[in-house]
Amino acid sequence: MENLVLASCSDKLISTLLLTLLSCVTCVPLDDDSVCTAEELATYSVVFTGKWSQAAFPKQYPLYRPPAQWSSLLGVAHNSDYNMWKTNEYASNGMREFAERGEPWALMKEVEAAGEKIQSVHGIFSTPAVSTGTGQASTDFEVHSRYSLVSMAVRIVPSPDWFVGIDSLNLCEKDHWKQKISLELFPYDAGTDSGFTFSSPNFATIPQDTVKEITSSSPSHPANSFYYPKLKNLPPIARITMIKLKRSKLGFPVPQSNGTAIGNEIDDSVSETPLDCEISLWSPWGLCKGKCGRLGSKTRTRYVRLQPANNGTPCPSLQEESECEPDNCV
Repeated sequence: MENLVLASCSDKLISTLLLTLLSCVTCVPLDDDSVCTAEELATYSVVFTGKWSQAAFPKQYPLYRPPAQWSSLLGVAHNSDYNMWKTNEYASNGMREFAERGEPWALMKEVEAAGEKIQSVHGIFSTPAVSTGTGQASTDFEVHSRYSLVSMAVRIVPSPDWFVGIDSLNLCEKDHWKQKISLELFPYDAGTDSGFTFSSPNFATIPQDTVKEITSSSPSHPANSFYYPKLKNLPPIARITMIKLKRSKLGFPVPQSNGTAIGNEIDDSVSETPLDCEISLWSPWGLCKGKCGRLGSKTRTRYVRLQPANNGTPCPSLQEESECEPDNCV
C-alpha cells in the first residue's frame, strides 16, 4: 500500500514537471522574423541606383576596358536560418564567384539548397545589370510573414571582389509591413581577392579573409582605389529603395504610376570628392655643371603619380635646382 502511494506521488510530480516545462516553451524569445503578424504576403518594388560617378570617386575611376558599371542585383527573401553574406564572416563559394566574376549560378544553387534542406528561403529575385556607374535597375519581389528578411548583393565592375548589398533586413514591423525603405550603400570586400585597385589582376587571398566594409582609410594603402585619407567617410556609392505595392481587389500588386525610367543616367546630387595631387619621390641629383672658379648648378626631378581633381591640392613644382661646386669645370 505504501508503495502505491509513493508511485502515485511520483507520477503527480512528473506530471507537474512536464506541465511546467511545456508552459515555459511559450516563454522562449522568438527570432525577429518569426514574430511577424502582418498579412501573410506582401509585394515590394526594389530600385537599385548606382551613384558611382567620377565626381564622387575620382581616384582611378574606370573609363574603359571595362568602364564603371554594375552586375545584376541578386536578392533573397528568407528567415533567420539563412545568410547570403555577413560582415566579419567568411563568404561562401557561391558568394565568392559572384563578388569576383558576377556569376550568380553557384550562389543561386546555394540559396535553392538552403530552401530545400532547412526551408529558410521564400524566393530569389534579380534585376538586369547596369551598364554605367550611375544607372538604375528594378524588379518586384514577394515576402512572406514567415520569411520577412531580405538580403541582396550587386558586384562592383570592375573590381577584385568588391560589392554592395544588404544583409538580412526585416521588412516586417510586428503587425504591419514597412511602406518604404531607402538605404545608402557602401563598398564591401568579400575577402577572397587581394587586389587593391579596380583593375587589379586576379590575386587570390590565402588564407581567405572575412567580409569587411571598405572605408576611406581601410585598407590603409595609398594604392587602394577607395583610399581617401582626408575624408572621414566615403560618399555612398549606391542606393536601394524598396516600396510596398498596393494590391487590387483581386489581390494582384498594383504597378506604380510614377516609376523611374530604368537603365538611363540619373540626375542625383553628388558631392564632388577632392582628389589631391600625388607625386613621386625626388630623383638623385644630376651632375654639377658650370665654369671653373664659379658656382655651378645641379637639378633633380619628380613626376606626377596622380593628377588632382575636384579642387584637390594642385601639383607642386616637378623640378628643383641647387648651386654646387662643379666637378669637371670647363
